[in-house]
Amino acid sequence: MILDDSPLYGVQVLVFDLMGTCTDWHTSIVAAMLRQAPPPPLTDADLTVLAMAWRTGFFRAIFASYTAGDQAPSIDEVHARVLDAILAERGVGTEVWNASVREQLVHAWHDQQAWPDSVEGIRRLKERCMVVVLANGTTRLQLDIVRAARLPFDTLFSSQILHLTKPDPAAYATALALVGVRPEQAAMVAAHAYDLRAAAKAGMRTVYIRRATEDPDEDMDAVRSEVDVFIDGAGGRGGLLALSELMGC
Repeated sequence: MILDDSPLYGVQVLVFDLMGTCTDWHTSIVAAMLRQAPPPPLTDADLTVLAMAWRTGFFRAIFASYTAGDQAPSIDEVHARVLDAILAERGVGTEVWNASVREQLVHAWHDQQAWPDSVEGIRRLKERCMVVVLANGTTRLQLDIVRAARLPFDTLFSSQILHLTKPDPAAYATALALVGVRPEQAAMVAAHAYDLRAAAKAGMRTVYIRRATEDPDEDMDAVRSEVDVFIDGAGGRGGLLALSELMGC
């Protein structure tokens, strides 16, 4: 039973970010890279850094698109463009990792594994309230991820289907309108502080799930002071299972 003085009392819907929050994209992407011969001059050990650079470049590209007022971009196209750029920076040409290899790596983002706490945590939370995804990307990307990771969400809201990109306040408002709840009846669950800052401005409550792969440049003490709930899931433990316990599931 959730207590009256809980910061999540009265929440009817939990709105989740997907990649990084619910899935361990890093392990999946590095594994996909290891299935290819590491491109000279890179070694196996360099691939984890390459994966992080890919993710960082993706965020920068999405923010640049949002700031410019562009329509929500194709995430596959963004991933492909960023991959080409970071490989070029490292002297890796198409004669080493050709177009076919790069296409396989881009598709690897569709096949991610869940964090150890995600599947059971979402299943328990679903018994108490609606659980939905609100994330940047295409609907097909989201469908592929939740099927691969076996994440039992009620529904998915992509930037493609909403024609809106987070952190646009309208993205949060539109998703909530579609499930028929007021902002104060909803909580955003994410491993990205920028997402929760935007959700808070939209009137939602906020749950930060700390993941080892996310927000490397954020001050965690500052983030903790900004959100309604801060949960450590950095080791793939606690996380959404801890959230389900907090909500009395």
